[in-house]
Parts: sequence; C-alpha cells; structure tokens
Amino acid sequence: TVTGVLLDGDRVVGVSAYCKEGVLDVRAATVIDASGDADIVAMAGFETFIGADGRVQNPTMIFRLLGVDVDRFQSHFGSDTIMPAAVTSLIQEAVESRKYDLPRSKIWLFPTTRPGELLCNCTRIVGSDGRELNPLYAADFTEAELAGRRQVREYARFFRDTLVGCEQSWVNDTAIQVGVRQTRQGLGTYVLRNDDVVHAAKFADGIARSPWPIELHSGQKPIVNWIKNDFYEIPFRCFVPVRGEGLLFAGRCLSAEHEAVASARVTAQCFSYGQAVGHAAALAVSGSIALRAIDGRKIREILNNEGAQLDDCP
Repeated sequence: TVTGVLLDGDRVVGVSAYCKEGVLDVRAATVIDASGDADIVAMAGFETFIGADGRVQNPTMIFRLLGVDVDRFQSHFGSDTIMPAAVTSLIQEAVESRKYDLPRSKIWLFPTTRPGELLCNCTRIVGSDGRELNPLYAADFTEAELAGRRQVREYARFFRDTLVGCEQSWVNDTAIQVGVRQTRQGLGTYVLRNDDVVHAAKFADGIARSPWPIELHSGQKPIVNWIKNDFYEIPFRCFVPVRGEGLLFAGRCLSAEHEAVASARVTAQCFSYGQAVGHAAALAVSGSIALRAIDGRKIREILNNEGAQLDDCP
C-alpha cells in the first residue's frame, strides 16, 4: 500500500509503501499512477480535480447468474445483450407492484463462455439522499457496497421469479467490490473535452481510439450520447501532469471533462492507455528524456509499429 511520494523538488523519484516488513521506499526513474484515483498525483501535491464540481458518476455492482437455461432465455427475449422493452416493462410492473425494489429498468444481460451463465449489469447505486456516491470517501464507499449487494439479491430474486429461463438460477459470483466509474482525476497538459468526444476529434498525438458513447451514470437516470459511425482519439497529453516531472498517470483518472470521461474510462481504452504510457516511461528511461519532452507522435508511431492501427496501418 502506497503511503507517500518521494520528491526531489517537483520531480517524483519514487514512493513509500507499507508492506510486511514495514515501510519501504521504492525509487524509480519513472513512476506511473495507475491507481484509478490519481492517488500518487494527489500525494505529490500536483493538480487534481473531482468530476463536475465534485459530482461523479455512480458506481455499479456486477454479478453473475448461474443455472440459467440460456437457450430458452434467448429464444424468448432475443440475443441482444441490451434487454428488450418486454423486460423493461416487466421490471417497471414489478416495481409498481411494490413486491420488488429495482432502481434500474433498462438492463444488460450477457451470456458468458460458461454454460448456463449470465453476466448481469443491472444496478443503479445512489446515496440514500439521492446524490452520487464517491468511493474516494470511505463512508460513500461503504454505502455503495451495502446498496450494491442488496440490489444484486433483489434483481436475482426478480429474475428467478419472472424471466423465462431463469427459474432455477442463483447468484454464483459478485464483483469483489463496487465497480468505480469516476473519482479523482489528474490534471494533464491537455484536458479531453466533452465536445472532443461528441464531435469525434482526432489528434496528432492520439494514442488510442474510442467509438464508445458518453455513458453518463449520474443521478437517477443515465445519459447515453452515441458516436455514430466514427471514433475520437485520446491524446498522450491527457496522461502528462500539468506540473512536475517523473510521473505519468493512466486509466480512468486521465485528464478529461466529466462527460468525456464517461466514455474514455471504459476497460478497452484503459488497456490502450497503459500500453502507451508504458512505452513513454521506457522511452524516457532508455533515452534519458524528460517525460514532458516526449513527443506523443513518437508514442503513436511505436504503437502503430506494434499493430495498433491508429493510422489505419495494415
């Protein structure tokens, strides 16, 4: 567990971590903050921000349902993982009957590679006072965990009682903790704007492409803004702190506006960020180059040579 940051002026030279032996200082030529919460950035005293004036996206709780007759289920409801209007109506009717507490009616159910199993993306976790919960704070994190697991049991009961093919189903797995969509982010030399996503902006130093919509899980109703037949790019500058040296960040804590990060935070893009930032760190060390002196176009070139196809390479 990282407990502090080692600094030489404005340069990050390592971290202090607590391990079985006690406190251990770990020094490195380059440090990458992949905490998801910009923890190292904040500990270093560099600039961070939280959502839109402190408001973040709701967390979630994913679970898996086993014992499903998937063939019957899909024969009745179709194979689209976004459940049809018939399922939405059943959920709404169940809520109106007051027999179930199901806060979200538009749900996603995915057959997995395991026979008889559905992956369930169903929950909507908000605070008891109706606000978004921020897992950066222990009280909010705890409330989210409790609410998420209550909702898992309730949706599983509803599926078993109501959905064709789920009559003999049971919860065989839940996420180890709530899925966190947004907390604290690092302020980079570029901030990916909401308009960049909506208008499918491209960048000379773009290190990842994304066609994913703005999927803003905020408040009682999510907002989805699709990017039709196009994609946007995320520039390398979104991972370089606006101040300091020796540090990069990657993952959902990238430098991006509230709605932009509602698209840019998802898993596939985060894989790409890690690959790009890893190359930047290696380039800085091998070439004795300051991180903020690295040209993002060089990282793009390296990624293309590895088959990333950022410039439609064969």
